[in-house]
Amino acid sequence: MDGQASTISTAINRPASYRWLQLFMGIVCMAMIANLQYGWTLFVNPISEKFGWTRAAIQVAFTIFVLTETWLVPFEGYLVDKYGPRPVVLVGGILCGIGWVMNAYADSLMLLYIAAAIGGIGAGAVYGTCVGNALKWFPDRRGLAAGLTAAGFGAGSALTIIPIQAIIKASGYETAFLYFGIGQGLIVFLVALGLTDPRHTVSPELAKKASTPSKSPAILQTKRNYRPMEVIREPVFWVMYLMFVLVGAGGLMAVAQLAPIAKDFKIQDVPVSLVGITLPALTFALAIDRILNGVTRPFFGWVSDHIGREMTMLIAFGLEAVGILSLWQLGSNPVAFVLLTGLVFFAWGEIYSLFPSTCTDTFGPQFAAANAGALYTAKGTASLLVPLSSVLAAATGGWHGVFIVAAVMNAVAALMAWFVLRPMRRARYERMENAVPAAAAAD
Repeated sequence: MDGQASTISTAINRPASYRWLQLFMGIVCMAMIANLQYGWTLFVNPISEKFGWTRAAIQVAFTIFVLTETWLVPFEGYLVDKYGPRPVVLVGGILCGIGWVMNAYADSLMLLYIAAAIGGIGAGAVYGTCVGNALKWFPDRRGLAAGLTAAGFGAGSALTIIPIQAIIKASGYETAFLYFGIGQGLIVFLVALGLTDPRHTVSPELAKKASTPSKSPAILQTKRNYRPMEVIREPVFWVMYLMFVLVGAGGLMAVAQLAPIAKDFKIQDVPVSLVGITLPALTFALAIDRILNGVTRPFFGWVSDHIGREMTMLIAFGLEAVGILSLWQLGSNPVAFVLLTGLVFFAWGEIYSLFPSTCTDTFGPQFAAANAGALYTAKGTASLLVPLSSVLAAATGGWHGVFIVAAVMNAVAALMAWFVLRPMRRARYERMENAVPAAAAAD
């Protein structure tokens, strides 16, 4: 009761449009941490050339980053659900800056790994908070809101690909780490000051929207709010977790290994001309990939708000499997490499809108940050396969084995969405709906 009274006493009246401002600020924060993951591939070869470390050893840092970014999100989500988004994002922005500044001075693998862990903790705090906040502000457009927020992370590095490459070429990768680390961390810190907990607002318009579930019959939303410890005991949660791992692994491999793949295909510096623009194949691919990886998240999120989460997963994951197989067969052509990597990222990035919205539909919005954070740890589990992709490529003398495994995992996840997840969620929803009238009759 004391907590509720405190929340009411500090509440501020806001117009309904205020939630869009909150969404925008979350997107900005996400864009500022995007390079910690999506810009990493630009640094792998320069670091290897300077110190002579193997790609596999360097990519351990990427795995550590993703593990700390994801596996701590449930705890960070708990802090958000308890204290609100502002303090968590403030600290996250500081840690993100520190991580990249440390990368600039790392002269040993151990220091590189420590920097990755610090940056991962910071990125996870920002990511989990912004997605969780969007899910709470937009119960009526959950897929779209989560997609737009995740788009900031997916496309946020698109505009900085060329500047980072230019700085690396002109002044070394250390300078790029230093400048972008300080700049990105500072922006997150400042924007975080404006983030607001939706529980601290009073507005008839916002209250009406908060009580309005999705109107689509394809969207099944629970009326009960499940706590994290209840969620992890639900079999449907672990089905979603497995699917997240299967799809996430292939995309993370592409994110981390795109530059090495382009180098081995001997096309990274080959000029490619498309839509009146000419750029080296790798640079072009990275720019398009970031844009499409961002566009796909609100697009498929919006689609899922209308046709259902599982149908959207079936379509997107199946498209991802086709894209990966096509990249394996045709990727040695520079133009095909650019276009097909774009397709792969377009069909992959939507997991960061579909899974959080599905999780919140299934388990309720009150503990959305912690529950979606628990599911998000699947990304960390998937990242464990990234160094293995380097090992597999070295053992087989090429990337064909990696492509085949990734395509099969996506195909399995696509089939699971329709034939496993969909019937499980529907049966669970019907049980919950039937339990409410039964409980009322018993009273």
